[in-house]
Amino acid sequence: MTLGTAGTYPVLSAEEAITHIQDGDTVSFSGFTPAGSAKAVPVALARRAREAHAKGNPFKVRVLTGASSGYSIDEALAQVDAISWRGPYQSDGTLRKQINRQEVEYADMHLSHLPQAVAEEFLGQIGTAVVEATEITPDGRVYLTTSIGASPTYLKYAQKVIIEINRHQSPRLREMADIFVMPAPPNRYPIHIYEPLTRIGWPYAQVDPRKIVGIVENDEPDRLGDFSPPDAASLKIADHVIRFLMDEMRAGRIPPTFLPLQSGVGNVANGLMSGLGAHPDVPPFMMYSEVFQNSLVDIMAAGKLLGASATSLTITPDKLQQIVDNMDFFCTRIVLRPQEISNHPGIIRRLGVISINTAIEFDIYGNVNSSHLFGTDIMNGIGGSADFTRNSYISIFTAPSVVKNGRLSAVVPMCTHIDSTEHSVQVLATEQGLADLRGLGPVQRARRIIRNCAHPDYRPYLEKYLREARVGHIPHDLGRCFDLHRNFLETGSMLPEVIP
Repeated sequence: MTLGTAGTYPVLSAEEAITHIQDGDTVSFSGFTPAGSAKAVPVALARRAREAHAKGNPFKVRVLTGASSGYSIDEALAQVDAISWRGPYQSDGTLRKQINRQEVEYADMHLSHLPQAVAEEFLGQIGTAVVEATEITPDGRVYLTTSIGASPTYLKYAQKVIIEINRHQSPRLREMADIFVMPAPPNRYPIHIYEPLTRIGWPYAQVDPRKIVGIVENDEPDRLGDFSPPDAASLKIADHVIRFLMDEMRAGRIPPTFLPLQSGVGNVANGLMSGLGAHPDVPPFMMYSEVFQNSLVDIMAAGKLLGASATSLTITPDKLQQIVDNMDFFCTRIVLRPQEISNHPGIIRRLGVISINTAIEFDIYGNVNSSHLFGTDIMNGIGGSADFTRNSYISIFTAPSVVKNGRLSAVVPMCTHIDSTEHSVQVLATEQGLADLRGLGPVQRARRIIRNCAHPDYRPYLEKYLREARVGHIPHDLGRCFDLHRNFLETGSMLPEVIP
């Protein structure tokens, strides 16, 4: 063990650091997606769990992050059965199976709600926070890396803190950080963000130096896989959404300067943002979102994206290097905030953000399921989609009309799980078309969704369901509303006559 920065904190090996974590503890890790996630300590913790289990001893921890995380946290720990509880979001295959087998308890949460839940100990006391940084000063200033997420909250409320100093990450990343931790109610006041690049905080998070048990050094990059190029369906969805936004602007419902955009994570989102960046009639625009993705690097460099507020740089290593190599350009155009600010309902509403997120399925009345398969199995979670959907100026959800070679339809009579209700969802789009639902009653919404968004193979079934459903404000046949889902579970196809 040696002394760390300015001789203040002990430098520990990862194995020495994890001696401060015990079976049953709640451990919070930095990271929002794999960006800025802790790396050395959770892997060492997984090795310790494997050794304990081999000796017949129990060892599991409760895990918190900002959102999903990288291999070093969820996958490494899940592979050795070291997670007993997980929140607020995950996207790992091994952990997903454990959750769906009820081997891991999972609290799926709105991401903007997490910091307050931690502060008020709704989730219990955090034993140890493990946070990645490029530097920590003797007075407790912590300069974070590629994400902010919930790390400032974890540093404030954890009983003990381990800092991972990552020598791979650029120290200049701090120039993007704008960190502000909200006081507890009832002592809150308006958040003075009036455009996406407004800065209200500091380039560092803060921690009581007395809580730091040591620093662990590593030199590992964020492990983000390459994004696949958008497929034909994704490109068609992007075309429909762009055409809709252009029509809104021509009608005067979107100002000539455009409005800030929020976009979810993934290939559809990357394709959509690339399409917006390349469209000649789309004016230069801003983003107020959760994540800064690959496609945004190029359209920002081209001058189409004027600025972006997010909580993480969820980008591949080559794109991160492009930013680091041109930091004088990018650091004035990107702001990274804590997730309770990046996803704050009041700011989203004030700025008039247009939200664009991805659904697993939506029903004919406009309710959206973005988290569960067949009403039982978690896919990833709700994430921040509802933070934006409920409070946006225009809320848009996208999905391919069918997947698995047509055996699964995204448009169903009734969602088996609902994350965003018909009251919040305004626009739906598939590669088949787009349904603007604003101002429509339930039956009118259903007709438009079936006509514009459903795959032709499923339209006759959905039209027949609507026609024969029990009459009411929202017509439904409770005996048949989940027949498509039951068909798939029994035959492998929602419509048995669809050939695999």
